[in-house]
Amino acid sequence: MKKPKPVLIYNQNNIIKMRRLFICLALFIFFLNLFAGEKMITTSDGVQLYVKVEGKGTPLLYIHGGPGSGSYWFEKLTRDFMEENFTMIYLDQRGVGRSQSAADQNYSMERMTLDFEEVRKALGFDSWLTLGHSFGGILQMGYAERYPEAQKGMIMLNCTINLQESACESWIPKAAEFVGESYTCTGDTVAIPQRMNEFGGKLREKDLFWKMGSRDPKTFPELDKISAEIENFNFDFGRYAMDNPDYWKNFKPLTSTMEMPVLYFYGKTDFMVGPQHYEDLEFKNLLLWENKGGHIPFIEDKGDMEKAILAYTAKYSL
Repeated sequence: MKKPKPVLIYNQNNIIKMRRLFICLALFIFFLNLFAGEKMITTSDGVQLYVKVEGKGTPLLYIHGGPGSGSYWFEKLTRDFMEENFTMIYLDQRGVGRSQSAADQNYSMERMTLDFEEVRKALGFDSWLTLGHSFGGILQMGYAERYPEAQKGMIMLNCTINLQESACESWIPKAAEFVGESYTCTGDTVAIPQRMNEFGGKLREKDLFWKMGSRDPKTFPELDKISAEIENFNFDFGRYAMDNPDYWKNFKPLTSTMEMPVLYFYGKTDFMVGPQHYEDLEFKNLLLWENKGGHIPFIEDKGDMEKAILAYTAKYSL
């Protein structure tokens, strides 16, 4: 006698649960695809910003320096490590790289930091970490001043927080020394940006610019080579930033009011920011990390940089 075939009885509640599960899974995949990858986000004043989202974990906005260097350097050189540990948001600031320029030439701190906020909200993040490099520290501090709840923490790699101090106590005097001259800002009637351009030109004439922040003459050319991979790279912000008084504010006094945890990573041979620039920082939750190198740790000291970032996230449970 043949055994009867089993009859599958579907419970209506189970069917409803399965449908909900499939809907949730579909929505998850939809939103994952929606926010991941490359996109253009339009700001409230009509500027299209290039944004790329990759990785997993706590969201982290990369705030590039320069001013005007773009996000591609950092993405290409650090993506394996950073995207393994964070959901990375690579942003080319307005007037930089693959982003549009401001039609009204509005590159004020107020507008730049509002761009960060509008990108954050467009991506649906309640808050995020930020990672600044070099001049990016000025933008990080301006952002923290205006939107203190947006940043749950700041990673500062070779960042200036007082541009005038970096220029007058390290950048220009050291450049002058390398070309066989001496210099002090005191009593100088020439504007600081103009004087920096002057000594930058002298360094390049003698093929000595690399000494300002690296141990290898090939390091800075490597960054230029990477930037050259982007066609029609936009340099507008770099043309205007140094003449804007917003960026010459001394942000060091603001550090004493800030609650979020901060990693301040500095180089003992980083003459672009200054080896002693960490002095007078008063962040309430500060991990200070001394690196023996220069200004570009993501090429020359990648292992130490990664160690510092992991120590920071472990210490503050980020």
